Amino acid sequence: MAQSPSAMLPLGTPMPEFSLPDIDGANYSSTAMTNRPALVIFMCNHCPFVKQIIDVLVDCIRYYQEIGVEVVAVSSNDAQQYPDDAPDYMGKLSRDKRFSFPYLYDETQKVAEKFHAACTPDFYLFDRKGVLVYRGQFDDARPSLNILVTGRDLTNAVEAVVRGDMPSQQQKPSIGCGIKWKR
Repeated sequence: MAQSPSAMLPLGTPMPEFSLPDIDGANYSSTAMTNRPALVIFMCNHCPFVKQIIDVLVDCIRYYQEIGVEVVAVSSNDAQQYPDDAPDYMGKLSRDKRFSFPYLYDETQKVAEKFHAACTPDFYLFDRKGVLVYRGQFDDARPSLNILVTGRDLTNAVEAVVRGDMPSQQQKPSIGCGIKWKR
């Protein structure tokens, strides 16, 4: 299984603007994520790295939302090459796992380009002012390692931002499947 690290967009970067359809076709815009901490997750349905963490991630996101964080997930993979990542299957995953957050489809891949997203999963946490304060891994778990999935790294960053503190500057890149770019 090929592993790609996240690109580690520079801290302090403003949240890129976007407007994407969710799995039901309703448009969702980055403007809905203002004045509160916001988490943007690039993920997809078929990636083993996402599959490994999805249950814990969904639970963590519910907690993040309870403490005031706006969360969206974005799939940017080429659904022609990877039909499991098409919107119909995104909807099925969302319903099966009971997502409490919008799952958006980036068909043109322009939003992934704006974020410099490189892999799935890839996490971007912004403070109340819309400034990037964390980009990195969920935790140290990987499909090839026997490490319990906890979400510790991302949760520590989220809790710091909610308290009004800066997350640690020591941030490890996320590792996952490379985004499946259109040719």
